[in-house]
Amino acid sequence: MCRIDPALYEESLEKTGCHEMRFTGKPMKGWVMIEEMGMKTANDFDYWIGLAVGYNQHAKSSKKKK
Repeated sequence: MCRIDPALYEESLEKTGCHEMRFTGKPMKGWVMIEEMGMKTANDFDYWIGLAVGYNQHAKSSKKKK
């Protein structure tokens, strides 16, 4: 599972092994599931980690529960 830039969401879904994240039955834009076949090589793995880490600095943190 990766959290990525929502602007890259549709493009990412076209990659091998990438699927939309459905936690509540609805697609969660900006979150994707990557199957094993989408990470066969170190380059594939690095690609997904790079997207996730790259977006992490721009992502809004969740609200703190009181």
